Amino acid sequence: MKGNSETPVDIEELVFSHIPVLGPEVIEGLAVHAGGHYLDATVGGGGHTRLILEAAPNVQVTAIDQDEQALLAAQTQLAEYNDQVKFIHSNFATYNFPPETFDGVVADLGVSSYHIDTPERGFSFRHEADLDMRMDRRCSLTAADVINHWDEAELADIFFKYGEERLSRRIARRIVEQRPFHTTVELAGAIASAVPRQYRYGRIHPATRVFQALRIVVNDELKSLETFIAQAPNTLVQSGRIAIISFHSLEDRLVKHGLRNSSLLQVLTKKPILPQEEEIAANPRSRSAKLRIAERRS
Repeated sequence: MKGNSETPVDIEELVFSHIPVLGPEVIEGLAVHAGGHYLDATVGGGGHTRLILEAAPNVQVTAIDQDEQALLAAQTQLAEYNDQVKFIHSNFATYNFPPETFDGVVADLGVSSYHIDTPERGFSFRHEADLDMRMDRRCSLTAADVINHWDEAELADIFFKYGEERLSRRIARRIVEQRPFHTTVELAGAIASAVPRQYRYGRIHPATRVFQALRIVVNDELKSLETFIAQAPNTLVQSGRIAIISFHSLEDRLVKHGLRNSSLLQVLTKKPILPQEEEIAANPRSRSAKLRIAERRS
C-alpha cells in the first residue's frame, strides 16, 4: 500500500497491509514446529512473526526491532498472541544473543512499507519531508548531516559503493554546489538535474540509488548485518535454522558469504530462493527479494 504526501498515514492501517515476503518459504525453511522458540530479528509489521505463530501450536517468538514505532505497531497487530511474544527494542547487531536458545532466526532486511509510506521519516523522495532516514531515532546521524557536511569525495564514494551509482561524481558535485538541502524533494531534484536527460525518465528515478546509499550510511546497515551474521549462529540450538531475506546485491553478498564462512552453519540453499510470479504480482515489493537459509551443525 502506498500513501501520498497529502494523505495522513495511519500506522495501524499500514501495518495491517503488511505482506510478509516469501512467507511460506520462510516457514518451511525454518522447519517451524510445536513448542519451538524463534527469533524475529526485524519484526517490522509483524508479518513473519504471525506466520510463525500460526504454523504450529505453543510457539514462542522473541521479536526485536530498532524502530520503536514499528515495534509498538507490531505489538498492536499481534495483541492476540501477547502471551507468546516477547518484544524488545534493539538493533539486531547490538542485541544480546542468548547462546543456544532459538530453534530458528529470521531477518527481513527490506525497508518496510511503514517507513516508505510515513513521509516524516524521510526515506522516500516521493514525499516532501526532512532528510532524516534514521531507523532508530536514538541515533544522532541523519541524512541531512551527510548531505550537507560530508565533502564531495566522501559523497561520491558512498553513492558509488552503497548505491552502485555510476554517475556518483557528477551527482556529488551538483549536491555540493547547491547545498544546503533541507527536504527529500529538494535533494531528489538536484540529483535529477545532475544526470543526462535520458536517465531522468528511465525505469527507476535517478535519486533511487543515492537514497539507498544514504539510508545504508545513516543506519550503518552493512556493518550491522555483518555483526548480526557473525553473532546469530551462536543463538541457535543444534539443527536450528537461520533464514535471511535480502533486497539488493550488497546485502545478498554479505549474507551469502557470511553464512557460508560460519564454522557453525551448514548452508541449505546453494542458490537463493526467489519469489514466484504470483507473489510478485500480489506484492511488487517482493520482486528483488532473495532468501538464504542455513542450519546449525549438530
